[in-house]
Amino acid sequence: MHTASFEGVRDAARQIAGHAVRTPLIESPALNERLGGRVLMKAENLQVAGAFKFRGAWNRISRLTSEELARGVVAYSSGNHAQAVAAAARRMGTHAIIVMPADSPRVKVEGVIAFGGEVRMYDRYTESREAIGEEIAATKGSVLVRPFDDPFIIEGQGTTGLEIVEQSREQGVERIDQLLCGASGGGLIAGINLSMAALSPDTPVIGVEPQAYNDTLLSLAAGERLTHAPVSHPSICDALMTDRPGELTFPINRRLQRVVTVSDAEVAEAVAYAFRTLKQVVEPGGAVSLAALLSGHVEAAGRTTVLVLSGGNVDPGLFSDIIEGRFVAH
Repeated sequence: MHTASFEGVRDAARQIAGHAVRTPLIESPALNERLGGRVLMKAENLQVAGAFKFRGAWNRISRLTSEELARGVVAYSSGNHAQAVAAAARRMGTHAIIVMPADSPRVKVEGVIAFGGEVRMYDRYTESREAIGEEIAATKGSVLVRPFDDPFIIEGQGTTGLEIVEQSREQGVERIDQLLCGASGGGLIAGINLSMAALSPDTPVIGVEPQAYNDTLLSLAAGERLTHAPVSHPSICDALMTDRPGELTFPINRRLQRVVTVSDAEVAEAVAYAFRTLKQVVEPGGAVSLAALLSGHVEAAGRTTVLVLSGGNVDPGLFSDIIEGRFVAH
């Protein structure tokens, strides 16, 4: 395959046009007043299948040949990539098998099934999702659609950054002082880095991770891909529970200015704030950038900040506990 590039992001924008949603860049006077700056939020929770992942999934699957489509696709994911692949596969008239951890939020499993996907559960602590996915692909001849380590996936996610720059200019923003985005495997923030390097190179891009899943932070400090320390309790940010940065995404993300981490309690506060004040349903993994601002880990006063609300597929029970104040972080 080719190397992910900004020209590839532009091509992806043409490829997804009319299929993915050009999500709004929203602003809240209440949030601006609280933080003392201007904050623009890219609402990818309003994307097809409820998360940014559809951009990359469509960019990859819509390019398959008729022969490849006949063999079907397989993917591994905790939920958002899973739903995106299932949705794109259905639109392209092909079958999708999705390898999902047994502790995936039920709403995400049900979403995959609703899009016509076939779910294969695994234990994230004792089994390798990559090995299972590759075995299925080899056995059935299916095309493996990786969640982030694929140039078409990275470029598809990069259209988020392309739209951010275009929409911010339409809204009178002369300079984006900083951009915050969740890190995880790095597909979204790598694609955004490609776009920002080309269109707004002076804008610092800041990654955000859950405290216990700080592998991007550790990897950037070490200059090589590392995994995080063993985790005793899973984070509520199920979408960000990767064990290390991607092989293709990490070199791109070395241009990150820095990475900050947020606690589950801070994330829960951000989810509740998004609902009560912004009137947005945002899943924990999609709210980490907002959490970084609300908790003061990143200063917003006197600056124009853009952040990505990357998904809205939150488990109803967890969401209820958070907004009703019943959630207790480990």
